[in-house]
Amino acid sequence: MAFPYVRLCPRHMRAGLQVCWYATLSKASRPQEKSGSDPVFQYVGQHKKPTHKVFVWGFSFTGALGIPTFVVPDSGRKKPRKYQLTPYRLETAEQISSAACGYGFTLIASPSKDVTKLWGMGLNKNSQLGFQRTQHDRHKSYDYVLEPSPVALPLVEPLQTRVVQVACGRAHSLVLTDREGVFSMGNNAYGQCGRRIVEDEVYSGSHIIHKIEGFSSRVIQVACGQDHSLFLTETGKVFACGWGADGQTGLGHHNISSSPVEVGGDLAGVEVQQISTYGDCSLAVSKDGQLYGWGNSEYRQLAFVTQATQMNSPRHLPLKGCGKVVQAACGGTQVAILNDKGEVFVWGYGILGKGPKLSESSTPEMIPPTLFGRSEFNPSGVVSRIRCGLSHFAAVTARIRNGRIKLAVQSLQSQVLKKRRTCPLGEQFIAESGDAVCLWR
Repeated sequence: MAFPYVRLCPRHMRAGLQVCWYATLSKASRPQEKSGSDPVFQYVGQHKKPTHKVFVWGFSFTGALGIPTFVVPDSGRKKPRKYQLTPYRLETAEQISSAACGYGFTLIASPSKDVTKLWGMGLNKNSQLGFQRTQHDRHKSYDYVLEPSPVALPLVEPLQTRVVQVACGRAHSLVLTDREGVFSMGNNAYGQCGRRIVEDEVYSGSHIIHKIEGFSSRVIQVACGQDHSLFLTETGKVFACGWGADGQTGLGHHNISSSPVEVGGDLAGVEVQQISTYGDCSLAVSKDGQLYGWGNSEYRQLAFVTQATQMNSPRHLPLKGCGKVVQAACGGTQVAILNDKGEVFVWGYGILGKGPKLSESSTPEMIPPTLFGRSEFNPSGVVSRIRCGLSHFAAVTARIRNGRIKLAVQSLQSQVLKKRRTCPLGEQFIAESGDAVCLWR
């Protein structure tokens, strides 16, 4: 499984390359970064109510972070900023409730009922951010969008419909709404957008935003893999479409599926509460806390039940000593789960978070709770959410005080993060203000 590496540098732009640098949501001034070997970022006071600020970091050359001066420096900076190593404030006029990072692009959405409720930034050569009309020619679309730019959805009732969730894959995007179902845009070479594959279709500058049909009930969660898509319905059923060569669609074959099909195997009759995929491995968590997996197992993600490198049908993964699973996160080569006690377990290949001596594991390894701030003096410092990218994990912690959950800021950096080893397109994890984000690479 190979991941593409994309670079954009203004000094090497070819003639005809379209770059968008005009749309903005700016309204506020930027926070100041304190100098020192260990920078501290303070945006709000301890007792101030959350204002839903958005922060970005990671690989910036494609414009995926939405900060144009990182790609095209202003007069005060001579060189582009290839990486943003620490959280940086992304100015937005609207409250952002959902965000997703693809391979060089980002989608953010607001729960607003206004006409404009979805924005995109970054790589757009496959129209994964929709048609972004240029200023000089309304028939041409920008290849790169350097600031959050509105994405127009073909909604029947735009003033009544809200965007619930967004998801991004290698070159396609999914948008889930509360009233009008799921929309897809971008590359559909393998049917990942849930529509008929058109031979030699040109995706650059495409106006197509497709409404996906064929579900047995309302969709409540979407997830994008590299070139496939997963859908979870309110009745707990999982549907899949797209590239299936590694078995990542879970449909019992290794073929392409251009329309959503219900996933069977060990998931037949099981009520699922959460799905996760990002590379070519897929996971599902049932409502009774069991874990199911299918797809790529080259990095021993599914070694519980198979020695093969691919598995095309969901299998129950018999975890031992992990408790009741409430959430799963699936990356490019690694897997993480969160149990009902707020404990995190990891396995697979790469930097798993337990130091340099553990780089590969086929069985779950628990991350010491103390790394997330849990101790005898703070027994309520547990993890409440986990996320996974191609080569990183992220966790959000929560402290319970007076019966209410209060998010606390903590950080966790590994030596590799400090060394900044090059990775495919980097990764961005976007969080609201007040969230405690722990990141390790």
